[in-house]
This record gives sequence, structure tokens and C-alpha cells, in this order.
Amino acid sequence: MNRNRQSVQKVQRPRVVIIGAGFGGLAAARTFAHVDAQITVIDRNNYHLFQPLLYQVATADLSPADISAPIRAVLRRQRNIETLLAEVTGIDTARRVVFARDRADGREQELPFEYLIVATGAGQSYFGHDEWEPYAPGLKSLTDATAIRRKILLSFEAAEMEPDPEKQRAWLTFVIVGGGPTGVEMAGAIADLAHKAIVGDFRHINSASARIVLVEAAPRIFGAFPPKLAANATRELERLGVEVRTGKDVEAVDAEGVVVGGERLAARTVIWAAGVQASPAGRWLGAQTDRAGRVIVTPTLSLPDHLNIFVIGDTASTHDRRDPSGKPLPGVAPVAMQQGRYVARLITRRLRAQRSGEATDEEAPFVYYDKGYLATVGRAFAIGSFGRFTLSGLPAWMIWSGVHILYLVGFRNRFLVMAQWAWAYLTFQRSARLITMDDHAEAPQVAQPERQQAIEPPTPARV
Repeated sequence: MNRNRQSVQKVQRPRVVIIGAGFGGLAAARTFAHVDAQITVIDRNNYHLFQPLLYQVATADLSPADISAPIRAVLRRQRNIETLLAEVTGIDTARRVVFARDRADGREQELPFEYLIVATGAGQSYFGHDEWEPYAPGLKSLTDATAIRRKILLSFEAAEMEPDPEKQRAWLTFVIVGGGPTGVEMAGAIADLAHKAIVGDFRHINSASARIVLVEAAPRIFGAFPPKLAANATRELERLGVEVRTGKDVEAVDAEGVVVGGERLAARTVIWAAGVQASPAGRWLGAQTDRAGRVIVTPTLSLPDHLNIFVIGDTASTHDRRDPSGKPLPGVAPVAMQQGRYVARLITRRLRAQRSGEATDEEAPFVYYDKGYLATVGRAFAIGSFGRFTLSGLPAWMIWSGVHILYLVGFRNRFLVMAQWAWAYLTFQRSARLITMDDHAEAPQVAQPERQQAIEPPTPARV
């Protein structure tokens, strides 16, 4: 045990610690609004992030502030809540203590708890090929999104200055690995950016000639949607100019491109959206996990040996208990939010029973209420599955837009995103096309002409 850790003085009221202020953690925290307990929310960032719209930050449609909100501001009216900007480094389940490192000065603290909710989300999985990560970044955070935005926009800038046609094509080739919602939405957004938003902005390249390739190892994209909707989405992607390659495995990724099904694709921008892996929470808890690192929990979302510790969202391995096949619940925001509210209400009932000295009623297991699934494909086209009812095209996109606006935290963000979307829809323009970079960072390398030769600009492309 680190001797430098400082123990936080125990409070008189029972303490509930929530690790993570994503959809699940924030839903739990809000549900505790009027509970007589000390609620402590720990997050390594000081903001709540609306992850479903990260791809729009990565493709210059929205700014980071449009899809995020300070956690303290969101929870400021709840006087029983404290928020800590810290990174969790471990959990002692026997002592009921969370170890956290202060993000400001690096001090380590011990935070005692009576109840613990772990909602730490998930990261990218490269299926045993972590060496691909530097060349194929994933999209899980604002840092990822701004880095990908910089990478995409710099590719067009590098192509503008590249005299070699073959290398120029590599700069203008974008490969997205993964045919789920993130990959499809990213491919469609890049196609809109290249083929519509920035056409005419350059003098030596035609951005509409950009090649966007979507790679999926499964037989079709959108495996969680009905085949008919997946086919509609494929046709829309192809209409946007996206090459859809299904049934193809990625065999190699490096700085110069990818190998897909034995074919080499020269591409300077590769984006990974093919899989997820849970946070290290399973190791912290010493709990049993599945192959993706998700913690296996009881029907009430607690650990089998520690009924006061709950794991929710992408960190937990849960199943639809009404489905005889035991189908796993998807890693989407509604699942995490419903689980967060369920756990908070369960803990609230236990706390009230403790104060009254009464026995708690038998606790009903968590049941997910599926309200349907939506995904967008480029501009003004989406697909939706609502049980037996399916929808695609503009009507689905309008529902998708309304649902995402509704789930955003804060009136300001809702208003700004609606305004940005309206502007983009009417003008095809992207308002967040800023390239922010470290002045000391290494810039993309383009071919340099010999010094003794006169430098001639590339031949202008015909638009």
C-alpha cells in the first residue's frame, strides 16, 4: 500500500461513491437528488460527454463544447453531492475503500464507501493487435475526436501540397474499420465533408475525389439491425461515395495504410471503430469478467460476493432476461441510464430500510425496456428499429435528431447543436474546421522537390 495516500475523513451520513460520470453514473447521481446520504462522484474529466455525437466533433460538424457539460454545473443543485476530479487506481473491496489520484497535483487518497457504483465505460479493442493503435486511433473521448479531426483536415492540407499523384491519393484515402453505428456514421460524415462541405476550398486538389472505404469483417454492416435496414444503409453509403467492404478482415495496419483481405490500401488516415474493451474495473474489483473484460454481475447488477458494489453500463456483462437466448444488452446510452437509475433506487430503498430498522423487500432484478435503436448515415438519412416497426430515410433522421437533442445535457447545448445542424443542412458547411496542433509536434511529411529545381505548384484539379 502506498504510504503517501491520504485518508479522507469519514462522513457521518452513509457514503455512496460513483466512479464515472457518463450516462450511467450521471443518471445514478441525479436519482439520488433527495436521498439523505453523501454522494461522491469521481471522474478523470471535469465534464460529462455525449459520446454518440463524438463523430461529429471528429468530422468538424460540432465543437467539443457543444456535446459536453461541466459535471459540477450539472449537479450543482444537489447539495448532497460532491464531485472529485481524480483518477481511480484501485479498489479494496474488503476495506470498502476506493483509491484515487488527484488529477491536479497527483496526490493519492482513500475514499471510504458504504455503497459503490462502478460506471467506467469502455475503450477500444484491437483484438490482440495493440500495435495498430498509433496508426488507427479509436473514438472514445474528446481528445480522440479532436485528434482525428486534426488528422482528417491535415490530410487534405497535405494533399494540397503533394506533387506526387500517388502519394496525393494516399492522403485523400480514408479507411474506417468497423461497420457498427460509429463506423458507419463516421464514414458518412467524412463523405459529406469531402464531397460537399469543402468542395471548392482548395486550388490543387478536388476534395470530391477523396476515397472513403468502410471495412467490416461480418457479412454485412449494422449487425444489430434487421437485414433490410442494413441494406438500405449500404445503398445510402454507396450513394454518398463510400466503398463498403464486408466479409473482409483487417490483416495489418501501419503508417502507410492497411491490408484488407490480402489487398493493400494506401491510406494515410485510418480510423478504428471495430470493437470495445471494458475498463480495468474488473481487475480493481478482483471480479470474474467475460472475454471483453466486462464484469459479470448478479441480476441486481451487484458483485456476487459484494452486494454493496454495483457495476453498470459498458463495464458490466448483462443480458436481456426476457430473451430466452440470453442475448447480451448492447453498449448504448439507454441501457446505462436505466441501470444507473435502477441501482440508485435500489440503494435508496436499502438506506431507508437501514434507518427504519425494517427488513428490505425482495429486490426485483434489472429489466431493460428497449425503446428501439437509431443510427444515422450521412446527411438527412437514418435507420430506426422499434421492435417490429422499422423506418429509414428522412423521417428516421428527424426522429434520430430529436432523440439526440433530447438526451443532450443542458439547454445551451441543445440550442447550439440544433443551430449547427440547421446551418449545415441549409449550407453544407462545417463550422468547426479548426486545426489545433502543438507547434512542436511533427507535421505530416510530404515529398520535397530537389533544391536546384524550380518549385512549381501542382496542376490544378478540374472541379
